[in-house]
Amino acid sequence: MTWRFRTDLTERDVTPEEVYRDRRRIMKMLAGAAATGGAMALARGRIARAMSRSELPEETQAKETAQNALSPITPYEAATTYNNFYEFGLNKSDPARRAGRLTIAPWQVRIDGLVDKPGTYDLNDILKRLPQEERIYRFRCVEGWSMVLPWRGFMLKDLLAWVGVKPQARFVAFETLYRPSEMPGQKYPLLKWPYREGLRLDEALHPLTLMATGMYGKPLPKQNGAPLRLVVPWKYGFKSIKSVVRISLVKEQPVTSWNMAAPDEYGFYANVNPHVDHPRWSQATERRLGGGLFAPRIPTLMFNGYEKEVARLYEGMDLRRFF
Repeated sequence: MTWRFRTDLTERDVTPEEVYRDRRRIMKMLAGAAATGGAMALARGRIARAMSRSELPEETQAKETAQNALSPITPYEAATTYNNFYEFGLNKSDPARRAGRLTIAPWQVRIDGLVDKPGTYDLNDILKRLPQEERIYRFRCVEGWSMVLPWRGFMLKDLLAWVGVKPQARFVAFETLYRPSEMPGQKYPLLKWPYREGLRLDEALHPLTLMATGMYGKPLPKQNGAPLRLVVPWKYGFKSIKSVVRISLVKEQPVTSWNMAAPDEYGFYANVNPHVDHPRWSQATERRLGGGLFAPRIPTLMFNGYEKEVARLYEGMDLRRFF
């Protein structure tokens, strides 16, 4: 398994491995290392080998400095107990308390629409065919809070290459599992269930777009979207649909749950943009989870800090109109 590091994140952004709660894996990783400060030393060593900060462009260094100056580390506890997963309830703590009832094995994903090999695929078979890697990404919620998370997964573009995309396809549509007996929030009409999301095809094929199967070096917790979720780091978190059971290649822009529910508040694109506010939340700054009740807010970066990688996808677009 290969670790891939974003050039605009440093060891100061990494959640410490001592909170991973994965003792067996940590012991294996630390074999032969000094006991004192081993976990953080290992994380720093990996980043130092992967990337020298002096090699970064001046603009990236400046953004990195501004972002990290006020960035608390995201603890494992915060990442797994403060979630929006309305299938389990409206409160941030509901998913962690209620998702344990969710059955995630066996798990199948239906892939259909404009593909060469439509079918219903067992997730284990998909994982045997596609290489997985671990990545550290920023995560930004439209409500104004954020995290830095270490994910494990495979690139969506690899899955689409495997099933084959027909030339007519322009968008990718996703659906979450619909199982009210285990997902009690689906019994209430907050949204039109099942949860739906979508990406433009070029967004789906971007190498940053990940289908996550794990985080913090172990399988994805149920409250975080087990066993398979989408992660699109330059978009607001509601785009990163959880517990995916269907992926469809389509010609027309698909309907998406929050856009259907409140089109004036939730656009299809949902790119992180500090210059375009949500009607209820400013997007200029964010609160990094894990920093304490009185932690200062930090500036939000355009495209969540991935502007260099993804801005070309939106050249010529009015990002206020296509929010």
